[in-house]
Amino acid sequence: MKTKLLITFILSVLITFPSHATPIWGPTGHRTVGEIADSYLNSRTKRKLKKLLDSESLAFVSTFGDEIKSDDRYDKFYNWHFINMPLDATYDVSKRDPKGDLVSGIEFCIGIIKDKNTSDVDKAFYLKLLVHFIGDLHQPMHVGLAEDKGGNDFKLQWFNKDTNLHSVWDSKMIEDYGMSYSELAKNADYLSKEEVKNIQKGTVIDWANDTHKLSQVVYNSAKPGENLRYEYSYKYFGILRSQLQIAGIRLAKILNDLF
Repeated sequence: MKTKLLITFILSVLITFPSHATPIWGPTGHRTVGEIADSYLNSRTKRKLKKLLDSESLAFVSTFGDEIKSDDRYDKFYNWHFINMPLDATYDVSKRDPKGDLVSGIEFCIGIIKDKNTSDVDKAFYLKLLVHFIGDLHQPMHVGLAEDKGGNDFKLQWFNKDTNLHSVWDSKMIEDYGMSYSELAKNADYLSKEEVKNIQKGTVIDWANDTHKLSQVVYNSAKPGENLRYEYSYKYFGILRSQLQIAGIRLAKILNDLF
């Protein structure tokens, strides 16, 4: 019930919050998104994915986008993991990166998968990226400010250890919570069909703007140099969990539409 209320709060913030104001989700976060998405897939989509992914699960392939960062051949995808824009901007009016960004990367992946002339090998490659990028799209610091690299240069401490705001939202809170991705997914709140339908409304650009509104909340949640501890997690971990659930539900919508 608590998570359900937080999702309702987040959606209300996304609708009413005024428009002002780089690593990724860690592996556990991405796998949670994939696991949640799997529970919202229809049977036809599951069959198609099983064939394309050689029976690998969405949770398993969700970290692929980060794993290939170690290979120079895939450097062109680096900028596809994030969007930088001023706090008072929306994606529609923000300056676009000529190398691409998270929104254009997602749209490219969808286009490749839709193309009937695309080989199954290429479809599988871009499908894995798509799963990863939809996760990234819902991490508030992936849609943050250019000047601090999405919170990577926003230095602070987490339980007396040096880190940054991006990492706190990317992995620190999740790691300290101590649940596996399957436990986080299993304990996601029950939502009615109407609530799920409401979450799945809109476009990828709308979802990017939603997350950017939350990034305003995150930037105001701490001060540079601050030592964040239990109180911070108590206040904000519910929002993080809700974002993982929203990401999974929206990923399922995209995959059901594609297949």
